[in-house]
Amino acid sequence: MPTRNATASWEGGQKGKGSFTGESGTIGGSYSFGSRFAEEKGTNPEELLAAAEAACYSMALGLALEQAGAKPTKVETRAACTVEKQAQGGFKITTMKLVTRVTAQDIDDAKLQQVAQATKAGCPVSVALAGVQIDVQATLERQAASV
Repeated sequence: MPTRNATASWEGGQKGKGSFTGESGTIGGSYSFGSRFAEEKGTNPEELLAAAEAACYSMALGLALEQAGAKPTKVETRAACTVEKQAQGGFKITTMKLVTRVTAQDIDDAKLQQVAQATKAGCPVSVALAGVQIDVQATLERQAASV
């Protein structure tokens, strides 16, 4: 299996600035204390984790739905990654909330909920975030008749 790489650099202390790039060249950006903990322009590690979780979960759910006998045509996941200041100092990523909309044939809402929760436990990025509470809300957008 492949190993993926990214590089990040940081200049200065707390009020410094940084940038990152992925080896593919398709991701990259700048980040700062302000883009992470305030509303300044730029990205941040939590946005990157949210993107990774949304992408991984959507792909894993599509596969799991297919294995459950459904015919998925679209899985769209919005992920919200929260970082919070801790009472003892420092910061911690505390939650990842996933809101997923599924368009599929041959599945009902009860089965979707079962598959969506099981996928959370097996998605590789979810597993990597084992210390983070991950909540999933799945909605079946449309249930089309099987042909």
